Amino acid sequence: MKQFFKFVLATVVGMFIVGVIMLILVVGIVASASGDKDVDVKDNSILTISLKNAVPERTPNNPLAGLDFLGFDDDKSVGLNDILASIKKAKKDDNIKGIYLTDSYMLSGQATTEEIRNALIDFKKSKKFIVAYSETYTQGFYYLASVADKVYLNPKGYFDFGGMSSQVTFFKGALDKLGIEAQIIKVGTYKSAVEPYFLEKMSDANRQQVTSYLGSLYNQFLTGVSTSRKLNKDSLYNIAYNLNVRNPEDAVKYKLVDALKYKDEVLDELKKRTSIELKKDLNSVAIEEYAKNTDSKDKDDDDKGPDNQIAMIYASGEISGGNGDDNTIGSDRISATLRKVRLDDKVKAVVLRVNSPGGSSLASDVIWREVSLTKKVKPVIVSMGDYAASGGYYISCAADSIFAEPNTVTGSIGIFAILPNMQKFFNGKLGITFDGVKTGKYSDLGDVSRPLTPEERAILQAQVNRGYDDFTNAVAKGRNKTQAYINSIGQGRVWTGEQALKIGLVDRLGNINDAIASAAKKAKIKDYNVVPYPEQKSLFKSFGSDVQSRVQAHLVKAELGDNYTYYQQLKSVKQMMRIPQARLPFIAEIK
Repeated sequence: MKQFFKFVLATVVGMFIVGVIMLILVVGIVASASGDKDVDVKDNSILTISLKNAVPERTPNNPLAGLDFLGFDDDKSVGLNDILASIKKAKKDDNIKGIYLTDSYMLSGQATTEEIRNALIDFKKSKKFIVAYSETYTQGFYYLASVADKVYLNPKGYFDFGGMSSQVTFFKGALDKLGIEAQIIKVGTYKSAVEPYFLEKMSDANRQQVTSYLGSLYNQFLTGVSTSRKLNKDSLYNIAYNLNVRNPEDAVKYKLVDALKYKDEVLDELKKRTSIELKKDLNSVAIEEYAKNTDSKDKDDDDKGPDNQIAMIYASGEISGGNGDDNTIGSDRISATLRKVRLDDKVKAVVLRVNSPGGSSLASDVIWREVSLTKKVKPVIVSMGDYAASGGYYISCAADSIFAEPNTVTGSIGIFAILPNMQKFFNGKLGITFDGVKTGKYSDLGDVSRPLTPEERAILQAQVNRGYDDFTNAVAKGRNKTQAYINSIGQGRVWTGEQALKIGLVDRLGNINDAIASAAKKAKIKDYNVVPYPEQKSLFKSFGSDVQSRVQAHLVKAELGDNYTYYQQLKSVKQMMRIPQARLPFIAEIK
């Protein structure tokens, strides 16, 4: 009888799981069928932009977005591609009378914010209004909102205007207590990705480079706010330096916001601006919905428009071997995409959109090779996003022309490897010892249960040195510079796009649309379609693997909370082991 109940229970559980999966699939089918329908925009409407999540390069292809189930809610973000396309469309849409910016945290990088900000500035040329309101203004959101005709703050709200800071978390003390030694092999005075694992504070070289690029970013921030708000830049610097804005009234006093208002008062103002009676609801459409009316989605091969096409290849995330996914750069997938567009006669030019802090130097070199081959056949233009550093710069340097935003973080031309020595941890902390046999002197090279010998360290250092030589040689050829010059500005040093232009690492400051226009001009075409690559995975293609990874990530995030970022940083150490890395020194948290 006990066995019978086991079988019954197993059957019930199995049927439940199958039922849940079928429910998800049905919802996905329904969502997919309805997701492509145009949204009806009423007369006298307002486009509402509320960016509470990080902005990816393009909107995830997920019909379950918005459902808080198995972590799918994380994919409800609207992509930069759709944000820019929506603002551009709204500029000419007679039904859209203005834009309402509200409650945005701007978790994305500086360059992404800059692109959206410039799109809003262009929108204002239509003489339509922009109104901003928030209970809390982070500096990132305020930089965006400062272009608005009116900026309102909640009377009890919070306004952050205290300047920028960059902080790095160091793990050496914790590793020492655990008996773990980080064995570092690197090339580059400024290549500081490994510093958190063998130092307890910034090196002088790292402090120098962070001070330099942070100063550049902050100067751009102050210049932008100064221009938009018609305030003196030096005065803004002093306001922030002394933290003069300590309550909402101070924000009005120093003219950083126009007035203190509650949300209902702002909504009433918007109704007046759009000739809507106060007792009626405001006609508004969220950008997530309005984006469905834009033409930035993947198309089938038979529906990609005229014979003249510009391939927009998105390369976002860390670089590694294999296929990767929509949030990482897999060398196999991106290389195959480059080969595909190179052989497609309809594709007249390529724009490679790079938003990456780097990763595997080998995978970067594989992609660099395909970019070089494609360049011989048709124009290749690179558009840099928030980051195009280290490996991200490696895959960019062979292009015909490179565009970056002034606040793009780029450069970081250097190589490193890291290998932990866990002998004291295993022996002293856990009482675990190891023994074995080997057929060669170096058969166990990379064994974490013991320290490297001087000979082994020399072998790894030679590999890293060769990787750096290959890297600088590729940059020298791509940028038409001497290798000695590239070495002088390399050494792992990070530059902003503004700085990179002055030293010849990029050709022009501009956004993704500038890069597209440049590609069309170089290809000598006027009538063309921009076709996105690689094809985004559908819900059904990625269902099995994605569900497992999403569940794991969801549970870890829920358990660790704010400490999840430390988990991610420690997890990345595993990826760095032994394989030489061309990676940004760190992605510092910039307050």
